[in-house]
Amino acid sequence: MLGIPENKLTVVAPDVGGGFGSKIYHYGEEALVLAAAKKLARPVKWTAERSESFLSDAHGRDHVTKIELACEKDGTFLAFRTETYANVGAYLSNFATVTPTFLHGTLMAGPYKVPHVYVNVKTVFTNTAPVDAYRGAGRPEATFSLERVVDQMCRELGLDPFEVRRKNFITPDMFPYTTPVGLAYDTGNYQATLDKVIEIADVAGFEARRAASARKGKLRGLGLSTWIEACGIAPSHLVGVLGARVGLYDAATVRVNATGNISVMVGAHSHGQGHETVFAQIVADKLGVPEASVEIVHGDTSKIPFGMGSYGSRSLAVCGVAVTKAIDKIVAKGKKIAAHMLEASEADITFEAGKFAVAGTDKAKTFGEIAFSAYVPHNYPLETLEPGLEETAFYDPANFTYPAGAYLCEAEVDPDTGKVTIEAFHCADDFGNIMNPMVVEGQVHGGVGQGIGQALLESTTYDANGQLLTGSYMDYAMPRASDVPFYNVDYSCQTPCTHNPLGVKGCGEAGAIGSPPAVVNAVIDALHRGGITHVKHIDMPVSPSRVWAAING
Repeated sequence: MLGIPENKLTVVAPDVGGGFGSKIYHYGEEALVLAAAKKLARPVKWTAERSESFLSDAHGRDHVTKIELACEKDGTFLAFRTETYANVGAYLSNFATVTPTFLHGTLMAGPYKVPHVYVNVKTVFTNTAPVDAYRGAGRPEATFSLERVVDQMCRELGLDPFEVRRKNFITPDMFPYTTPVGLAYDTGNYQATLDKVIEIADVAGFEARRAASARKGKLRGLGLSTWIEACGIAPSHLVGVLGARVGLYDAATVRVNATGNISVMVGAHSHGQGHETVFAQIVADKLGVPEASVEIVHGDTSKIPFGMGSYGSRSLAVCGVAVTKAIDKIVAKGKKIAAHMLEASEADITFEAGKFAVAGTDKAKTFGEIAFSAYVPHNYPLETLEPGLEETAFYDPANFTYPAGAYLCEAEVDPDTGKVTIEAFHCADDFGNIMNPMVVEGQVHGGVGQGIGQALLESTTYDANGQLLTGSYMDYAMPRASDVPFYNVDYSCQTPCTHNPLGVKGCGEAGAIGSPPAVVNAVIDALHRGGITHVKHIDMPVSPSRVWAAING
């Protein structure tokens, strides 16, 4: 924007706290601060106040959608047809038109083998703040529309919502499967996640819990959501066809120092995702070194390779794979050094558990010895190999990754006040191979919390003149600890991704994608089980006032 060459501009982003999408974009103040610093020839600092952030940070998910489902009487899906008006605010942000189209319309087949899908999205300029990607970015909108209309179809035809979904799932023997909206799902087992969530939620015991709620004067409902997402946003050639002006690769540099400790410079930025833990695990596992000897460097453009950042659950599936490819280059060079030191053919050198060895013998060198030799090359093939042990890799994925899962929400509704209480929430996810279970659980917990917030509480409201009415946390209802239950999370149904060497799919957005329709389905189910059958749908947020108004017509 200001004509400054990239090598003359350094961006340092330390621990900035969670972003969830809103920190991806370029904001005007960033350019203005730089322009002012150049003009004044002195440092310039700007700090947004919270009220400014409410007014000017990118907002998320403002759709008006009409969705129709055609089916046979037995519940076999024939077609989905959806028309959406998507608010993009008064000005376009970076991904403003991508989110409701490319990231939303392409998921309108869900996990189902539906033969026909029609999607028509119109983006609309309004007098609001710019609207852009927020955790899940397009995928929650698609899942919400699909899972609400499927639930309503089951209710109108008197069909079992579990069995209807099972009947229409893409089955494991059908992969790879190309949907009517053009995505190529590589692998999955949606029946397994559905079976698992039924098991962990004790669906068989639900009727007894509903009766207990009824004795307290409360209505209890069970809401199911089966979801899929496309994440690890890729590949570059595809987004290029769609008009993107960036590539969607990522990069990593692995530098082995002379004493054997390792610095890993990554393009993906960590602001809570656990990169420092998981990337270090990958390096330690592949090289057979202690995790404590691995340093992850990020968030400083003077130190890292050119990368595309953290969003769309892409950090592990894209940048993590770049790390593995850089390590593969390190091992390949290490084998050449070891072959020279051990006076063997390179083809006979194996590498396992931190040791380079001559196959079939007890001749070996540790990884540390090889690293030392690379920097103190007294016995080294200098005529054919450069000293040092540092490699960079770029990785551009061949396809999206496709995590999927089944979520069940149990909710109580107070018919006198309309208040909804989440009594239990169960998640059965397929994230492919799991690198770190604690990180995965944390990501799912946070995502479900945000999804419950969207379903029950959060809403950005303007008056007719464009005046923001929800400009503080007194007006904008974020979920608190008392608004969410203890979650029951399972990720044992693993079908590894087939097109990246780690077999990972991504877990950062899952909770926010699968949870809103599960919550709303549970509320509608509670009302119908309580005899309040005239309520077909309640728009989010399903606040006490909206529920009370729906109950009372």
